[in-house]
Parts: sequence; structure tokens; C-alpha cells
Amino acid sequence: MSTPTRRLTVAQALVRFLSVQYTERDGVRHRLIAGTWGIFGHGNVAGLGQALLEAGEGVMPFHQGRNEQSMVHAAVGHARHLDRLSAQAVTTSIGPGATNLVTGAALATINRIPVLLLPGDYFATRTADPLLQQLEHPTEADVSVNDTLRPVSRWFDRVTRPEALIPSALNAMRILADPAETGAVTLALPQDVQAEAYDWPEEFFADRVWRVRRPAPDPVELAEAVRAVRSAARPLIVAGGGIHHSKAEEALKALVDATGIPVASTQAGKGSLRHDHPADLGGIGHTGTSVSDDLARTADLVIGVGTRYTDFTTASGTLFLDPGVRFLNLNITGFDAHKLAARTLVCDARAGLKALTEALSGHRVDPAYESEYRTGKERWEQVVDAAFGAADENAVPTQTQLLGALDAVVGDEDVVINAAGSLPGDLHKLWRARGPRQYHLEYGYSCMGYEIPAAIGVQQASPGTPVWALVGDGTYLMMPTEIVTAVQEGLPINLVLIQNHGYASIGGLSETVGAERFGTAYRYRAADGTFSGAPLPVDLAANAASLGMDVLRAKTVRELREALAAARASDRPTCVYVETDTANPAAPPTEAWWDVPVAETASREAAVRARGEYDRQVADRRRHL
Repeated sequence: MSTPTRRLTVAQALVRFLSVQYTERDGVRHRLIAGTWGIFGHGNVAGLGQALLEAGEGVMPFHQGRNEQSMVHAAVGHARHLDRLSAQAVTTSIGPGATNLVTGAALATINRIPVLLLPGDYFATRTADPLLQQLEHPTEADVSVNDTLRPVSRWFDRVTRPEALIPSALNAMRILADPAETGAVTLALPQDVQAEAYDWPEEFFADRVWRVRRPAPDPVELAEAVRAVRSAARPLIVAGGGIHHSKAEEALKALVDATGIPVASTQAGKGSLRHDHPADLGGIGHTGTSVSDDLARTADLVIGVGTRYTDFTTASGTLFLDPGVRFLNLNITGFDAHKLAARTLVCDARAGLKALTEALSGHRVDPAYESEYRTGKERWEQVVDAAFGAADENAVPTQTQLLGALDAVVGDEDVVINAAGSLPGDLHKLWRARGPRQYHLEYGYSCMGYEIPAAIGVQQASPGTPVWALVGDGTYLMMPTEIVTAVQEGLPINLVLIQNHGYASIGGLSETVGAERFGTAYRYRAADGTFSGAPLPVDLAANAASLGMDVLRAKTVRELREALAAARASDRPTCVYVETDTANPAAPPTEAWWDVPVAETASREAAVRARGEYDRQVADRRRHL
């Protein structure tokens, strides 16, 4: 008995296959590949371009991008907002279109966010060799520029025969849907193979459901974890992004309500508890709050939930100072669970938190400990109020006053997106997250240029949601191109564009490490050859307007608040442009160290002083073994 087949090109077959893939978690089904972003060149126009055209929008929605990197960012924003249960694909030509994917792929994999990359590749048959944009390697004939995607992909394959697509595509879906393995997945598609026809088994195009597991904790590990929590006098939960990915926020709240254990959050985990919960202490680490970092220094048990423990979280190994401190890590990946020589609970965040709550029935921290951290939280709230407030409504706003104005305008459902510069630090310390999806910080890769395309991805994932992309001038100049996409698609994203005439964040860091703000200002060259002349006469608001955005300029605190309210009410892509007061920064000081090595020998006094401070700080570093 012959198996029914369908004759299609490789590209046509791939599009049809992707259109019938689904994830399912907790009985709810989602389309795994919700759409495809693309920029076409000779490496994909006749293959995937033709296949997408032939399939039509009903089978595979298509989104037109302006930059390959930013298309990946948009896909990442989309997948993150949907708890990684739905992803998007990105197709490019060969050559620069493919290599432009690398930064976005690294961002996706580092943040554990699924995205499917479909770059064109050189002829598998080698009949055209070398072809336009081909990198010729003198000793490896099978190397192409797509090999740059190998180290930043969780799965990579080059499909050199039509029939090889079947196992490759199935493996790609397996990785994308796996909460422990997910990240960027790359299927490199030689341009001749894309257009080659093959008789595909009909089963390849049947609906396929990839169930997203919620593995429960091992009973032995759970018993050890419970003993550790019950014996701890000063436990502290570090909430990471895995809580959001698992949709475990309510499970975390139930554990905290039952036990009184306080919660500090990483950049990815902020919003795991609502900001006004009495046990929510805000951010932790280098950009953390004083109450979080003070408790971290005296904690005897640190309970990491869904966190990677980056150097910002651990203050480069100087934060958790109690001599007897131990770690308990709940994570769906053993790789992350074993960090810091921790006891482990390798399981789904929601399943693990529920199991802990049940097993800890009747246990609660000492009332004096609760009183201590609640008092610290109240003191910090006064710091936030001072940073957000403005005595003079007609003054030029500081950056923290800008955040205060935005805080007064947004609703619980709004999403605030940022990735790089000085804003992540201010947001981590000060932002009052009102919902689990409101605080959208990409800080695994901290990639300048992420914000605008990610806002588009979030808007696609949740139409009608007010979305704010917060960018400084340095970040804006990296990648403003997807403004055109937002205008084209009628996506009413809100862009808050802050003019501070340079790389403000690195300028501040430069000053502390003895580099004296070298190369960080956007200014004319002065007579001495340095960039210390007058500010450049750029008009970024006019640039945003030229790309199709409505632009509102604000010069004072009052005008800023009015502009933000108008932007939120608009149904058009809108930019609020403001030049902030950089001479009088109102951000609270850093509460913990971050290791940026300083020159060990130097002739300039600033570097000598910085090295002395570095040596003092690094003495507190410890390895947790």
C-alpha cells in the first residue's frame, strides 16, 4: 500500500509544515510559528519568497522588515510576551542578510527565547561556485557565512537534500517548544534546494502538537529543599525570568503569603510579585534596591527560582556575604540549577513552587525578620517617591522624573520595554511593576536597538495593549528602522526618545573606571582633537517624524506628562521626545558592585584612583562552593 504524497518544493513544504505546528500547555493550544518575518534577496526570493506568496496570509502571515537583526528582535518580543508558547520565523537571503541575524540569535539564545531562523545558503550542488556573496574558505569547502550562527543557535542544520528537511524540521520544533532547551534555531537552506521539488508524505503536513511539560520536582530533592528552608533564619527568594515563562506568578505569591519569605527580582524576573506586595523588595544586585541588597548580604539561604545568576545579580560574586550562606535553585534546566554549588530542584517553576508550598505547610519566617524587610521596603519607597517627584513642574525633567511621569500615566496592562543604556539601572531600582508582563527588560544581552522592534512584536502578540519603547539617543541611532514597519502595519507603539547627547550609561561607567568618559559624548571635535566641543545639532524627533511617526516634543515635566498621556490615547505610532537634565541626575546610587577590570598600571591619576577602588572592592569576592 503506497503512502499518499504531495509534490511541493522544499520551501513550499516547509511553510506548510510550519503552519500546522502547535504547542499545548495546561490544555491550551497555541500556534507554534505564528508568522514569518522576511527580507528577500537572491538567496530566498525564489524559494521561501515564492512559497510564502503561494501559501497566502491565511496559511502563514508575513511581516516585512527593514533590518534582519531587528526582525529577530521583533520575534523575540513576540515570543517572550506569549510565555515562549508561540514563536515567529525569520527568513533572509545569503550574505549580509544572513550574518545580520547573528546578534539577534545570540540575544534569543542567551535569554532562552524561541525564534526560527531560515537564512538562504550557497548552492548545495556547487554548480554555481563561487556565487554572489559567497565566502570562499581555502581549506573547508562546506563552510558558509551561516556557520557564524552555530555558536548562537540551540539547533543548527544545513538542509542539503529535500528529504533531509523532515528530521531537521521535526528537531527544530522539538527545540523551540522545549522550555529547557529553547533559543534560536537555524535551518540554513541552500537556494537551489529551496526550489527543488519532492514527493512529501502527507503525514508531514498533519497537525502536530508539542506538549510543553511541567516536570515535577524529584521527591528526594524536594525533601532536602524543605529541610533547607525550615532550617534557614534569613531566607531570600531571587525571582528570575523562569517564573514568567512558566506563568508561575500566582504560585510564587502563594508560597510567599504562606511563609513570609521575601522576594528580590532579577531584571528578567521583575514583576513576579506586584510592586505593592509587602514581600516584594524590588531589584537585586548591582542595580538593585538597598533593601534587597542589604538582605542579600545577610541571607543564610538564597532560593533562586528560574534565574541564571548573572554578574549583575550576584554583584560579581560580592553580594551574598554571610559565611554560612547556601543556595537552593529551582530551575527547569540542570545547567542553571547547579550554579553556586546549590541544592537543586530541577523542575518546572510553577510545579516546584506549588510543591514547596504544600511541603512547607505551617512554616513561617520569624516575625522580626518580616518586620525588618517591610521597614526596609517602606524606606525604599520614599527613595522612589523622591526620584520620581518634581518640585518644579516647569523644570527640565531628569530621567527618573521621566519614569515618574510615565508611572503616573500607564495602566496595569501597559508594557514597558528597554534593553540598554542607563535606563535598565533606573528601571530595575525604581519601576513599580503592576503586572507580570509589564516590565519587559532584555538584559541577558542588553542589546542596543532591541526596544523598537520588540515593541512591534509585543503589539502583534497582544493587539490593543499599550506598549512603550524607552530609548536614549545612542540606542535610537543604532536601529530606528522598524518605525517604518510600525507605521506600515498600523501598530500604535509608543516611543519615548530621550536625548542626552551620547552614551550616558557608559560615560558614567567610564568615569568610575578611570577612562574619563573618553569616546562617549556625541559632540564636535575640539581643538585638542577630543570629542568635547558643542553637542551635535541632530534632531532625532524630526528623524522619527520623517519615518512616519507622530511626534510630541516635551521640554518640561508638565509637558512631558501631557505628551505621555496623549501618546497613550493615540491610535497611531507616537514618539514622545524629551531632552533630560543630565547635570542634576536624580537616580539613587548603586547599592552593589560590578566587576569591570581597571588598568593595573596607568599614568593618569583618574585610572590610578580607580584601580585603588577596584582592588578594595574585589577583595570581597568569593566563590560559593
